[in-house]
Amino acid sequence: MDYKAIAQQMAQEVLGYNQDTSGWKVVKTSKKITVSSKPSRKFHGNLYRVEGIIPESAAKLSDFLYQTGGRVTWDKSLQVYDMVHRIDSDTFICHTITQSFAMGSISPRDFIDLVYIKCYEGNMNIISSKSVDFPEYPPSSNYIRGYNHPCGFVCSPMKENLAYSKIVMFVHTEMRGKLSPAIIEKAMPSNLVNIIFNAKDGIKAHKTPSGRGFHHNSHS
Repeated sequence: MDYKAIAQQMAQEVLGYNQDTSGWKVVKTSKKITVSSKPSRKFHGNLYRVEGIIPESAAKLSDFLYQTGGRVTWDKSLQVYDMVHRIDSDTFICHTITQSFAMGSISPRDFIDLVYIKCYEGNMNIISSKSVDFPEYPPSSNYIRGYNHPCGFVCSPMKENLAYSKIVMFVHTEMRGKLSPAIIEKAMPSNLVNIIFNAKDGIKAHKTPSGRGFHHNSHS
């Protein structure tokens, strides 16, 4: 499988989401974080867009979001986030297991995703991901295997203050299983807001003297 070609294509799709200004409907706002959605063109569900401001430079924020080692310490939506195959310094495959949410009505899912980081003009970084087939990690009977259509984080410097970044997160997840779309639509916006809050808290903790500083993490 040509993972690098898939990586380029999914980054382009996330860039396209970021440039698409039409048809979004605001479904939640909380402490300057805005969640919008629009119907997916790929499955019976929604594409979500989550926007906020984080007090960190775009380069350090994207590095923080890209590294795997500490992800589950700050991202409370995940139980497991493990790199299972490194392709190159910009690209890897990870195995993710989510927490249950919506008070247990949405059980944990697992995903095998290709993850890719790319820098664009104006110091904008996109970390994109998409579900792929990876024979070493077939679906197990323990979890429903979900499917991520192209998802990602777009990190851009705030021109008026480069110590701050705009973060836009796109989530395009097919949960699979027998869930009613209404349950997902009700639960998803709060869950997505919490991920941005968690990232803010995580990067703040990462910057403290006891934090290990920023670096690309090797195999976790």
